[in-house]
Amino acid sequence: MLNPATDLFLIIDVQNDFCPGGALGVDGGHDIVPLINNLTRRFDNVALTQDWHPAGHSSFASSHEGKSPFEMVELSYGMQNLWPDHCVQGSFGAQFHKDLETDKAQMIIRKGFRGDIDSYSAFFENDQKTRTGLMGFVQERGFKRVFMAGLATDYCVGFSALDGKGLGLDVYVVEDACRGINMGGSLEAMYQQFNEHGVKRVQSVDLTVSG
Repeated sequence: MLNPATDLFLIIDVQNDFCPGGALGVDGGHDIVPLINNLTRRFDNVALTQDWHPAGHSSFASSHEGKSPFEMVELSYGMQNLWPDHCVQGSFGAQFHKDLETDKAQMIIRKGFRGDIDSYSAFFENDQKTRTGLMGFVQERGFKRVFMAGLATDYCVGFSALDGKGLGLDVYVVEDACRGINMGGSLEAMYQQFNEHGVKRVQSVDLTVSG
């Protein structure tokens, strides 16, 4: 049962570059948009995240001579997967999918805008120290439960879910309203982490409004 007044719906990175045809397109990424829109109508409180990199970001393979996308490099905060250039600030790829309903969003968290550090999670950048500001919003508004959907299950959705749980929230990943990359078994590995840390997986059809 949802409590629309006290639950938060967090929509993660439903952007052109993460949909088919984009720089980091996830298979079926566009298929979740109608599901997410339907869910949005069930919640009073909605927030979105938006990957928002400056050109030449340190996570781009093009910023490292001789490196290719999906290789690993060591940066100041640890090991970092290198990506194709994506979600560059102001670009078409960084825009939300054209059919995504965003009018109900009370907050948009932009992440990855610091040039020297990547950010998967909606709560922390990849150094696990620098906060995005989302938890301040959650605490100020008194949200206890967060329902998450978006792209991709095994990266930005997954890390957001684990961090939210680690911060003491009740976290639910709406599985059918997400799509994963599944690079090298990453999807199954993320599901295992969900099980270990108490992140719950639900289906959109199971979410009904109380009363």
